[in-house]
Amino acid sequence: MKPLGKINRQLSTTQVIALGFISAILIGAVILSLPVCSASGEFTPFADSLFTSATSVCVTGLVTVTTAEHWNLFGKIIILILIQLGGLGIVSFTTGIMMVIGRRITLRDRMLLEDALNLDTLTGLVKFLKRIFKGTFAVESAGAVCYSFVFIPHYGIIKGIWYSVFHSVSAFCNAGIDILGSNSFVPYASNAWINIVTICLVITGGIGFLVWWDITGSIKKLIQHEYTVKMAVKKLHLHSKIVIITTFFLITGGAALIFALEFNNPGTIGNMGFFNKIMASFFQSVVLRTAGFMTFSQSEMYSSTIIVCLFIMFIGGSSISTAGGIKTTTFAVLFLSTRATIKGSTHLVVFNKTIPHKTVQKALAVTVVSLIVLFIATFALHLVEGGSLLDATFETTSAIATVGLSRDFTASMGIFGKLIITFCMYLGRIGPISMVIFFNRQQQGSKYFSYPHEDITVG
Repeated sequence: MKPLGKINRQLSTTQVIALGFISAILIGAVILSLPVCSASGEFTPFADSLFTSATSVCVTGLVTVTTAEHWNLFGKIIILILIQLGGLGIVSFTTGIMMVIGRRITLRDRMLLEDALNLDTLTGLVKFLKRIFKGTFAVESAGAVCYSFVFIPHYGIIKGIWYSVFHSVSAFCNAGIDILGSNSFVPYASNAWINIVTICLVITGGIGFLVWWDITGSIKKLIQHEYTVKMAVKKLHLHSKIVIITTFFLITGGAALIFALEFNNPGTIGNMGFFNKIMASFFQSVVLRTAGFMTFSQSEMYSSTIIVCLFIMFIGGSSISTAGGIKTTTFAVLFLSTRATIKGSTHLVVFNKTIPHKTVQKALAVTVVSLIVLFIATFALHLVEGGSLLDATFETTSAIATVGLSRDFTASMGIFGKLIITFCMYLGRIGPISMVIFFNRQQQGSKYFSYPHEDITVG
């Protein structure tokens, strides 16, 4: 394996990351297409193996063939490796391997990591990466142990442990790929333990590594009696505060709306008991933030609920996490900036801290570009596949936000539809990262001159 520092220096950081994901997807697709990976012992059509590899590396969860039935044990292991690879990130994963085998991490490697993780400093970067790996495997191990309390009694020791490990990694990486069958977690809709473990893993993977260390650091100070509860909350970084608050309101608000809208729908939660309705609503709200497990049919939801789902999916999880979407901080910055403009404020001040104008511009750019891509992808998918426009919109949003939920649309697609969704999943995984990297670059010419000002009328 060549060190990252040996990568062609003509390539930009964005190109290196994009090509890294493409390479992983293509290699995974070739392996999965082989008879050794399928349960039938036959070659898998390349369109399906490419789709499966892309949905794994891009931690999405949409599938054209049932994972539990189509792939044998070896194929499922390959999928699990691709999920872990995609969840940690190609650059992070490659650098981690270099660290394990004792390769020196060069300055260029560190710069790649800085851009891949969307950080603004090289200080302590390798240490930060080590913490990501340790934290990831610790949480995934804990999740596997928790799952095993249910899966081992159901499937036996060996199969139960395998199911526990697979679903823990898939949930933490926000992949949403399961090996339970075509109904995903529907058989466990009333199992509180499975619901709680999955929700915790998805949220933990989706809030972002920076928030992890910030929260654990404050808790440590609290335990050591260096902080009071008020100080522990106050000392959290602004990024963490915004992520926690936005995540809380998206999950609770989404759950409340799903509960109210679907309360009497017999196709979803209508026939469940009151407590199970609440649990299923929270589960749906959480997994909409880029982890495509389900405990009730997506195709039976009312149109009004679908609109709520589209909104939550588009926002997704948080920065520097395993989640997709435009990110919670992007949405929060746009919302708070709009509120500040309405109030007549010239600066965006949150918790007595001023957020730079370039951050607002970056959030706006990421959102607008994502909306444009979503519009084009939906138009293209509806053009080649037909069917319901709402279903096509749900599918493309799910792919671009790397969610993985579908209204029974994926399996029925032709080859062109599969290619469109494959591209959407890829773009959803690297697009926001690449856009942020691009917007972080300083415009050299603007340092030395500026053009005359002239205002225009908007609104």
